[in-house]
Amino acid sequence: MGFHRLTEACMIFAFPILLNSFCHAQGYGFSGSRSQGLANASVCLDDVFSYHNNPANLANIEAVSFGLAYENRFLLKELQHQSYSVSIPMGRGVFSVGGNTFGYKDFRTFKNGLGYAMKLLDDLSVGVQINHQMIRLSGPYGINQTVTGEFGLSYKITKDWRFGMAIFNVGRNQLIEDPVERYGSSMRLGSAYKVSNMVLFVAELEKDILNPMRFKSGIEYKPLQNMIFRIGFATNPIELSFGLGWLFSERYHLDFGTQYHQIIGWSPNVSFRFDLKK
Repeated sequence: MGFHRLTEACMIFAFPILLNSFCHAQGYGFSGSRSQGLANASVCLDDVFSYHNNPANLANIEAVSFGLAYENRFLLKELQHQSYSVSIPMGRGVFSVGGNTFGYKDFRTFKNGLGYAMKLLDDLSVGVQINHQMIRLSGPYGINQTVTGEFGLSYKITKDWRFGMAIFNVGRNQLIEDPVERYGSSMRLGSAYKVSNMVLFVAELEKDILNPMRFKSGIEYKPLQNMIFRIGFATNPIELSFGLGWLFSERYHLDFGTQYHQIIGWSPNVSFRFDLKK
């Protein structure tokens, strides 16, 4: 009996953090182990997972690309996050498709959508996205569905210094009428600076409308042509991130990572990227 009471007490203590993970996933969940290895300071990263991190950066994609990612939040089977993304260059812009799912059989969120990114100027890119989102709860709670929008901007200040912005759910779509609850809305502002061919530094501010502002930063280090190391740090709550990337060739990228929450622990993740043609 004492063990069960201790377990219940731990779950009550951890519930706000777990709930934050649920709310995060039903909204603008990040994707890709490259992003997660850098504490999700990914508003300036340009790979196929930009579909989830900042749609404007897809304008830099030059080949048809595919991405698959998996994360297990806090090593709990109920907090699994899977995502995919596809980007297809088309003339002046890049068309994209993607989605993710989070949770387990009694609580699951879905997000699927379409996007388009293009360069307005040589150094300025924009991206828009429209998503169908759904939350499914077991029992009498049922299903809630809505359509949300995303907007992203990317500006190259110099060849080594970039600025990015991403906004999710501008209209603050409603989740429940009474009491009024809404899908998460957020704004992210960030920058990336390429110190050398071996080192990239990223940093950003993230403000969810219901949560305190987060500061996130990371360093990507490439000591070898086919190997990359990553480390990141985030506040509110404090999380440390670590990652490793392996480039089989210019077309195949395999990334691993994990995040460590100061209270609940580890969240391992893995992702795979494939460029159809260079």
